[in-house]
Amino acid sequence: MSDLFEAMTISSYGMRAQGTRMRVISENMANANTAAPTPEEDPYTRKVVTFKNELDREIGVNKVQVDKVEQETKEPYPLKFMPDHPGANEQGYVRLPNVNPLIEAMDMREAQRTYEANLGMIEQSRTMMMQTIDLLR
Repeated sequence: MSDLFEAMTISSYGMRAQGTRMRVISENMANANTAAPTPEEDPYTRKVVTFKNELDREIGVNKVQVDKVEQETKEPYPLKFMPDHPGANEQGYVRLPNVNPLIEAMDMREAQRTYEANLGMIEQSRTMMMQTIDLLR
């Protein structure tokens, strides 16, 4: 029965990590069209979540946790011609966030499926525990 509790614990940490990932992706998507306010400032920078595997010595299992949420600086900021915008440079171009909504949508779908898989594992463990209790009656 302790193995079922361990499975539920591992899955709950997975759900927590994917929940954080979905929150960060939502923030990226909400700011996808937020241009730089002035020519000197950077626009919103895409954030990415990295995970780490951590040993829980108390129960003796490896669990996933969010390692850090950091800005994605590898992708350049796209330029868009908007001469009337206050963030436009001398040539009339505004720097936009380095957020690709299509990639964010795919990442969100992956995070959602992983979250659902962990939830399914918790439900299966709960069902197995209930059946074990019924057998012991």
